[in-house]
Order: sequence, then structure tokens, then C-alpha cells
Amino acid sequence: MALDAHERPPEGIKRIYKKYQKLQPHALNTEPELLNQHRSLSDAERFKLQISPLHQDPDELYCVFERFLRDAQSGERSHISCNGALRLVYQPKHIPGLSIIPSLLPKAVQSRLLSRLLHRDLSNLAHKTNVHMHYTVPYPVSESLSSSSPTPSFFDPIASPIVFQPLEPTVHKPLSTSQFLNKKLRWMTLGGQYDWTRKLYPEDPPPPFPPDIADLVQGCFPAMRAQAAIVNLYSPGDTLSLHRDVSESCDRPLVSISLGCDGVFVIGLPAQSEGEEERVAVVRLKSGDAVIMAGEARYAWHGVPQIVKGTCPEFLRDWPYGLSSESSGEDGGGERYQMWKGWIEGKRINLNVRQMWDQDAEKQHVDEG
Repeated sequence: MALDAHERPPEGIKRIYKKYQKLQPHALNTEPELLNQHRSLSDAERFKLQISPLHQDPDELYCVFERFLRDAQSGERSHISCNGALRLVYQPKHIPGLSIIPSLLPKAVQSRLLSRLLHRDLSNLAHKTNVHMHYTVPYPVSESLSSSSPTPSFFDPIASPIVFQPLEPTVHKPLSTSQFLNKKLRWMTLGGQYDWTRKLYPEDPPPPFPPDIADLVQGCFPAMRAQAAIVNLYSPGDTLSLHRDVSESCDRPLVSISLGCDGVFVIGLPAQSEGEEERVAVVRLKSGDAVIMAGEARYAWHGVPQIVKGTCPEFLRDWPYGLSSESSGEDGGGERYQMWKGWIEGKRINLNVRQMWDQDAEKQHVDEG
């Protein structure tokens, strides 16, 4: 399907997006058109929802989550409480292919995923960020003499003195690590390094996608392969404008996972015929929720008009400092990360995973690499 990544969204979808962008946070709780799948099942008919159990067997999901929580160095597993929980899928009938899964990820998986993304993967120079476009990014150096030691986290105290020097000093000022993490860092790419300016993927073979995160995503959503991801980092007041993901060479489902504060998600399809209105859904997404865009919804217009302040779940609020004993040291870090205690409380992290190619094209890229 040949779609223009630079095309403007339909006016009807833009109008609804702007409404929720202007809506006061306290009004979200009583907004009648906002789907909050955590609130009640009784709204299914009003929202034209089909509600059904998730296809994956609960025991299989438990194994996926337990594998993800395995300590990479010791091989020990962190036991989680899944209790064979039945997870429901909400599917708006007027947007075929859109699925919303509330509370898909258990608490321990959410905290571990957050840590691997922001401690480990952000410190991997192969994963570019928006900051690379305007700054030289100096990575922290390990205090260990071992060359095999992983690059320390930007949240590590030894990263505090780092200064990010601008590529054009007449345009941008130097950044401190605090400014980088609190204000300037907006996105990071994993696997396929998407070019936001030209809105396409480079022809060169991409760096490897983190295998443990790929296993987690594909274990939950076996209909797609994790080949590229964009990790968006939001603060209250930030938005993501309406767009379509049309740069991939295949139409396999897109997967979006939310961590931290609540976000308002707007998704819409064009009118089916002249004189009809656009088909739009507005969803309040919470930490641990997942969205799948497949079928007709795969190329739907979507965006985030609002981040809801003060909604980070309590079990995450102190990240990356002093998490509970159910999480391993890679999640918390005790006193080491004390200066960053509560950083996530004012953030929403969104992991957006997609498949770039079909299997034959993937093999060709791997061979060329």
C-alpha cells in the first residue's frame, strides 16, 4: 500500500485530537467519549466494543514473562504473580484490527522493561536518539577496568559530570546530564534506526534488536516480528501529533506498550464514503497496557494529545531508586540512583514495536550485514 508519510490527517480526526489536547486533566474522568477500559465493562455497547479473552494461553504468557525476568548473568529467575489471570481484549467494531489489552504486563515485567530500556539500551551507542541530531552524545565510562563491562547507565552518578556539546554552538547550548534526561530526551530507536527527517529507514543493515525485548513482544504477539522500535518519552504537556506508520515494507501488526503516566490515545480512519464522518476512538492508556494495530487499523491515523500528570502507578514511582525486593538489582540500584528517585513519576514511556520486512527481505538484510 503506497501511502504518503507526509500527508495531512483528515479534519474530523484533527478536530477530536485538538479537543482532547485542550481538555483539562480533571475533565477526563467524566468525558463520555473517552474509553477507559479499566473502569467498567458496562460501556461495551456504547463504545461499540467487542470484548473477548486474549488468544494466548495464560500459562504460555507466564513463561514469556518469567523468561524476561531471568537474570542475564546468574540465570536465576524472578518469580512473578500471574495467577493464571485472564486478560481481556477490547476491540472497537468501527476500527477493524484495533485491539486494546489492559494490564497486559505484570508489575515486575514493567519495572524490568523500563530498566532495560533506560539503563541498558539508552547507553548503547547503536541506538540513536533525538539528541544525536543536534549534539555529540558522550557515553559514561565504566569505573571497572574490564573492557567487557557494559556501558554504565546515564542515571549512574558517574554520568553526572557529562556535558553534551552542540554540533552547532551558535544554535544550541551545551546540555548537562540532568537536562538530557529531564527535558531534551524525547525518543530512542531500537533495531531499525528510523530517519525522522526523511521518514524512512536507512538502507544499511540495522543494529540488532535487543533479543530479550524481542522475545517478550513476540511471545505476547506472535503475529509479528520485532525488528524496529521507537521509544517515546513524554512529560505532562508533551504531545505526539497525528500520523500514520507507513514506512515499513510489510503490513504486519504494530505493537505499542505503555509505561508510567497515563496517556490519551486518539486513533481514526477516514470516512468510508462521502458525507460520512471519520471513524475515531479515544482511549486512556495506563502503565502495562498494550495496543495492537492490525488489519485496517494498521495504517490508521493516531496520536497522543495529552499526558495525564500524577498518574504513574505507585509501584513505579520511585524508579530507578529503591524498588521492592521482587525486582533485581538491574531495576533499582539502591542508594546508587538516589538522586533520580521519582524520575518516572512525571514521565510516560511508550515502546512502539514494528516489523520492517517480510521474512525473505529480513534474511537478505541479515546476509548483507
